[in-house]
Amino acid sequence: MSERNVGVVIVAGGSGSRVGGEELKQFRWIAGKPMLLHSLQTFMAHPRVIAVVCVLPMRYAGDPPPWIFQCDVDRLLVSVGGRTRTESVANGIDDLVDEAQVVLIHDAARPFVDTATIDRVIASVDAGHATTAAVPVVDTLKEVDDDMRVARTVDRARLWRAQTPQGFTRETIVRVHREARARRLTATDDAALCEQLGIPVAVVRGDERAMKITEEADFARAEALFTLSS
Repeated sequence: MSERNVGVVIVAGGSGSRVGGEELKQFRWIAGKPMLLHSLQTFMAHPRVIAVVCVLPMRYAGDPPPWIFQCDVDRLLVSVGGRTRTESVANGIDDLVDEAQVVLIHDAARPFVDTATIDRVIASVDAGHATTAAVPVVDTLKEVDDDMRVARTVDRARLWRAQTPQGFTRETIVRVHREARARRLTATDDAALCEQLGIPVAVVRGDERAMKITEEADFARAEALFTLSS
């Protein structure tokens, strides 16, 4: 078996305000279990993973929902979310065990991450690259002006849609967040932080099923997708 040296930070510290309702988006049930539990169990099942940190909002970090412990609790840690996604990720990295020398960062809003994608990201980090999973853009893209008229058609040949997990050596991602904090940088993902700091990011193939659940309608789409792929 390969050495267990991969730590995972699952970012579940947001309020999910675009979905609405009292229940946190990442705690809602989808395809038979809470959204967060899907990715938590998938990463726990990987032979390289030594620890998983779930970053939760402060009011839940001290008293997580009981279903979160349906995994190897000896490898589970809970961290407190920050004011931004960048802060939440940094908190999760700080709480990882020292043995985690490869760090994967994953959004809880992508519950259907698959093992093959995780393998590709880890292999790319092992080869020395900061890495993001992504899928190629297949739709024709239109740039519009302020009046919602088409200004131009954008060439999609080199465009990819970023997903998670994103992977880094421990040394790289710690340095990225230290410099981002010093320069007060934030970003919607950690690959973008690397870009702002001039660190090249490699792309590996993700999976169309690893959709991000953002709005209420996405729950029905995800349920249908899960049913079709099961």
